[in-house]
Amino acid sequence: MSSITRTQTIERTMRPWGWYETISEESGNKVKRIGVHPGQQLSLQRHAQRAEHWVVTRGTATVTLDDSVFELPPGGHCDIALGQVHRLANRTQEPVEIVEVQFGSYLGEDDIERLQDDYGRT
Repeated sequence: MSSITRTQTIERTMRPWGWYETISEESGNKVKRIGVHPGQQLSLQRHAQRAEHWVVTRGTATVTLDDSVFELPPGGHCDIALGQVHRLANRTQEPVEIVEVQFGSYLGEDDIERLQDDYGRT
């Protein structure tokens, strides 16, 4: 069995709710790690040009998909369809981390329509 050595430095981008790191990006897909601080949440949002798949790697995430709200434990996952209203939240006192895989024709950070935001970014 061989070991993998990380030679690339991955930049962490800080946000009021936590942080994200882009792990991989190529035409049509992007992979990110996202961390959400205890008691924080991302904006209620949707994307016009991408779908997403989330896998919880640490903590218990609270997920909003359209009118449904549910919790995902470590190993739990969900799919967010193109244009679907969604939110990632951490309602616990422990950090939450997910891996997000984005698929679509455009994967820029400006493909976010914020419908509700705790930090005045709507």
